[in-house]
Amino acid sequence: MERSTIVRVHDGLHARPATRFVRLAKSFESDVEIVKDGKSVSAKSSVKLMLLSVKENQEVTVRADGADAAEAIEALIGYLENPRAGLDEDAETEDQPAAPAAPVPVARPVSDDSTDGRLRGIAASEGASVGPVFAHFPKEIRPQPHTLPAHAIPAEIERLHAAVGLVRKRMADALADATLAESDRAIVAALMDIAGDEALIDQAERWIGQGMDAVSAVIGATDATAAEFSAVEDGYLAARTDDINAVGRQIALALLGEEEADLSTVPEGAVLVADDIGAWDLARAPLGRIGGIVCGKGGATSHIAIIARSHGIPAVLGLGEAIKDLASAKEIAIDGAAGWVAAEPDDAVRAEILRLTGDALRERAALAEFRDAVPRRGDGTVIEVAANLGSLEEIDPAKAAGAMGVGLFRTELLFMRHAHLPSEDLQAETYATLAKAFAPWSVIIRTLDIGGDKPVAGIEFPDEENPFLGWRGIRMCLDRPDIFKTQLRALLRAAVHGNVKVMLPMVAEIAEVERTKVLIAECEAELAAAGVPTGRFELGVMIETPAAVLIASQLARHVAFFSIGTNDLTQYVMAADRLHPAVAHLNDVTNPAVMAAIAMTARAATDAGIMVGMCGEAAGRADLIPEFVRLGLTELSMSPSSILRAKKTITELVPETPAD
Repeated sequence: MERSTIVRVHDGLHARPATRFVRLAKSFESDVEIVKDGKSVSAKSSVKLMLLSVKENQEVTVRADGADAAEAIEALIGYLENPRAGLDEDAETEDQPAAPAAPVPVARPVSDDSTDGRLRGIAASEGASVGPVFAHFPKEIRPQPHTLPAHAIPAEIERLHAAVGLVRKRMADALADATLAESDRAIVAALMDIAGDEALIDQAERWIGQGMDAVSAVIGATDATAAEFSAVEDGYLAARTDDINAVGRQIALALLGEEEADLSTVPEGAVLVADDIGAWDLARAPLGRIGGIVCGKGGATSHIAIIARSHGIPAVLGLGEAIKDLASAKEIAIDGAAGWVAAEPDDAVRAEILRLTGDALRERAALAEFRDAVPRRGDGTVIEVAANLGSLEEIDPAKAAGAMGVGLFRTELLFMRHAHLPSEDLQAETYATLAKAFAPWSVIIRTLDIGGDKPVAGIEFPDEENPFLGWRGIRMCLDRPDIFKTQLRALLRAAVHGNVKVMLPMVAEIAEVERTKVLIAECEAELAAAGVPTGRFELGVMIETPAAVLIASQLARHVAFFSIGTNDLTQYVMAADRLHPAVAHLNDVTNPAVMAAIAMTARAATDAGIMVGMCGEAAGRADLIPEFVRLGLTELSMSPSSILRAKKTITELVPETPAD
């Protein structure tokens, strides 16, 4: 069986989206292939899948052969057609783009500036420091190729599988370590997937079958695969060369019975100097002690750069052969934002670094003061600055950022993570965990917001010319009470554990709210009859359709709160698809028409005496927050990375009451 589709996965099947796609493919018994431009690869090999270089908006065909072929094609096509796939770490979410710890820098050419003695490379992670050099140059693995006799081949293949198993176990143990940062966890998981990749292992097995020793076979297989990645005209994929080589090195070391050079002795504030550092080694290093990273290899999209940015470590990469000169230095100055390093810095360079670090520390300290702040309006009304979340893994970063609860929990991500619809128990446990984590602050949980543009396994969607105007959100839920009531029962059960509020998406009619209330009453009765404890929750709606804006004054009499979803509201008010680049300029929340819609909504809520908040991208914009507060919004929900700045902005507002 086969079926073609247009890929809607944000940025295509790179690294982690490819890993998720492969895991989904492996959950089926059938042989599965994906075809692009006439080239076919196994859908169960993340390495081969990444090399296929599947981009967003390209056409591909999924083929499956086996007992569950139909189910495999339905699930995999559903993933590809879902523009929110791969959301967790590296794609835009519906209402708020996930912000990186620091912006991805622009690569600069490597040069030796003779005027000031500084080496310039790729600015990979901002920040500045001066520290002692910690040279990390592990010995090169030099295989001693020899031909195996035929009788020794089976045992050598067994050795290969044992080494792969050992490397994967070490990585699994690292993932089980609660101290491993979430950003690093995703990278280790991707490396673990590469270590077990069937295409990579099969190639090594074939060479062993021809009489090659296991170490030579592994090095040869990873070198060949890395060369394929290097040849791809895609900077991100080319950067995966480092990951392939790092995994091959770990397997080879396991075959040799050797351990990798240890980074555990890095002294406080040291600048790590290396030709290259495997992401596996760096993720396990004492990152809190590292003052900077300087490498001969690597780029702005390499995993070294990603780890450095997520931990706030200055990094300059891609210095090439010049790295050998730095290895013998005693001390190095580094400016990761400008992309330069200087060996044995003089007083002028030290003074420059001191100024840069001072500026950065003052900015961070100024914002950190607002972590526990409770910002208030001029009349004393609290303005809740909450977080937009999509998974339980995001709870700790949100709390660390000072989130005053959750203004949007996207439950559709819970559905997208599973090949089948999540059970009532699983949903109840998830929502309860969220409620308990933020108590006594409220958590606003949005009911299932899926539709023709973002289907999930277990729900059949019709083909639609314009899915953004079709069977989605509350419309789909009311037509499928079997699915909707399962979620409502889970929410009622979770309400026992904290301040749960429930929000309905895509509301355009008051009847949709009333029909939902009938279902909630039915669920309460069913749970009571079964002796299951329940709590009450406030029911609100997202204001994201022009219809909801126009009937806001009537709608306010039937709900407890409004939350304005500015991304969808903007696209509907402006009649401009927010995913279409040709009309991107129209998707501007500051357009007078959109701001008028926000003002109308705020006035209707204020007049009715209900809370009005915002959970769209604009909620975190410091330039717009003063106007939102003036209009009467008392809750703003955003990416955790924007929370401290938002709190500071509100706290420093000139006291005034909301607009009349």
